[in-house]
Amino acid sequence: MSKIGKTELSGTMSGGSMNRERIGNLAITGILGAIAYILMWLEFPIPIMPPFIKFDFSDFPALLAAFSMGPIAGIMVELIKNVLHSFSSGSFGVGELSNFILGASFTAVAGFVYQKNKTKKAAVLGAVLGALVMALVSYPSNLFVVYPFYYNFMPKETVLSLYQVILPSVQSMEQALLIFNLPFTFVKGLIDVLLCLLLYKGLSPILHQFRR
Repeated sequence: MSKIGKTELSGTMSGGSMNRERIGNLAITGILGAIAYILMWLEFPIPIMPPFIKFDFSDFPALLAAFSMGPIAGIMVELIKNVLHSFSSGSFGVGELSNFILGASFTAVAGFVYQKNKTKKAAVLGAVLGALVMALVSYPSNLFVVYPFYYNFMPKETVLSLYQVILPSVQSMEQALLIFNLPFTFVKGLIDVLLCLLLYKGLSPILHQFRR
């Protein structure tokens, strides 16, 4: 076979491998998005938070996607789960929009940092930074988007009173969001980080198997 022929064959094989990897990435992203959607429904209340705030592990699959395929994949998993959830949640898409913004900021930062330096230290640093960014973004998101929408169904004073049951000294929603929601969001992200660090090594071969 001529040198040109070998080059063409090599290019064809390389292109085929890239196409398989691309298709594999799409498949994994879809699967992780579906898993994240299911986990979004498996939520439970936290005693030190108002009853309408619940905890779930739905950001965990997105974090897996961000580490294994890059930040865009993590964002896509967040998008898939929230689009699916919006059809049956009754929140008119407002809750899902906020969840997407927070989750996307979390996974984008984590995935970007890890993509630059694929070490365990970078993964931990990126994920913790992502959790911090998510917590900081949660404050304006809740204050200006989510809560004003829900005030149409529950008066602002009633919402504030639910926080005051836990901590009577809370005098405003701004204060409540800083004391309760921001730390809660950060801790929620850290738990997803811990879960990912514990399970990623075992799940990584399965994820990469789809890309071959």
